[in-house]
Amino acid sequence: MALPHLVITMGDPSGIGPEVVAKALADPEVHRLARLTVVGDGSLLRRWAVAHLEVPVFETVPAPLNGYPVGVVSVESARAAHGWIEHAARMCLAGEADGMVTAPVNKEAFQLAGIADTGHQEVLQRLSGAPYVATMLVSGNLRCMHLSTHKPLREACAFVTRANVLRAVELTHQHFVRWGFERPRVAVAALNPHASDNGLIGREELDEIAPAIADARARGIDATGPHPADSVFNHAIAGRYDVVVVMYHDQGHIAIKVHGFEQSVSVNLGLPFVRTSVDHGTAFDIASQGIADATSMVEAIRLAAALATGSRLA
Repeated sequence: MALPHLVITMGDPSGIGPEVVAKALADPEVHRLARLTVVGDGSLLRRWAVAHLEVPVFETVPAPLNGYPVGVVSVESARAAHGWIEHAARMCLAGEADGMVTAPVNKEAFQLAGIADTGHQEVLQRLSGAPYVATMLVSGNLRCMHLSTHKPLREACAFVTRANVLRAVELTHQHFVRWGFERPRVAVAALNPHASDNGLIGREELDEIAPAIADARARGIDATGPHPADSVFNHAIAGRYDVVVVMYHDQGHIAIKVHGFEQSVSVNLGLPFVRTSVDHGTAFDIASQGIADATSMVEAIRLAAALATGSRLA
């Protein structure tokens, strides 16, 4: 069986992206899993290479004459990172790659550079025309599909509607069936403490989440809940559920990062191609110090290779 072709974007060159990409490529295992291509800056990759790397590098954006600044928000770095993402996405859409793995970008830098896309997901959704794209985090056997991600908490709570919850549950079910789960067990987390105690602490569980779960079950989906968020993750880790649909960013991110901070990976659901990412930021504070941990990048490559070949999630 031919290895899947994965394209890796270098992320914001002012951060730790080039370092973690180079360190991950030095791991022999990733080359046994996939054929790899990098979209980014070849000189930065060579700077951080801990071994001789025979990996193609597409340098699609001219580097500044004096190089990219280190450890700061930079317009030049944002534009380069954005261009690299677009090039990798077009490779996937053209069938030239089976999936993409991304190093981190900086949303503030994107805004400073006048880039309309907030981050990776927005770039990829725009280019692919996908109607609905969502983020799932993976750390070992804990998987958290997010109803919303980068919304202020007030907006995130308002986003918890019957239609939105049902849409997230359906997308989750579809992907897990595609990934080899015959009947995925989808746990839906509550929004309020104690799953609202039957409406005593908020109404979202009774008015929005529970009806969405009933709708999903009527469509043959094994969805349960709303489960109190202080216990559902432990039950998922114990093997009771295959995935947890969470109501907002921190509800899922905290659980994932406590379970396995360095090993956590982000994956998009809803795109017409595989996209995984490290689950950390640009870390400007440690950029160019040589101390960045590449574990999340290695895990992101491993997960992308598995998804691109149709392997069942572990």
